[in-house]
Amino acid sequence: MSTDDRSTDEPRTSEDSADLRELARRRVEQKRGFWLHLAIYIAINGLLIAIWSWTGAPFFWPVIPLVLWGVGVLANAWSAFVERPVTDERIQREINRMRR
Repeated sequence: MSTDDRSTDEPRTSEDSADLRELARRRVEQKRGFWLHLAIYIAINGLLIAIWSWTGAPFFWPVIPLVLWGVGVLANAWSAFVERPVTDERIQREINRMRR
């Protein structure tokens, strides 16, 4: 552990608070963007399924955009809800692993 690491008892500085606020703002925007992406995905693919059913085509061709676009929606969900930002602590852990 380096000497410049702060203990958990020390109060956060205004710079830390600003960084945390910016990170929170970006995460909120990512989540809002995901929900918009999901709504558009459902609406467009619902329309494609309706077109397929009205035309009576034997092959269920909407499966192609459903699957391909679905991969993008899943990646967006991962980014918005699961992925965590890279922190100084994670960088330091990786440096320590590399030195072993």
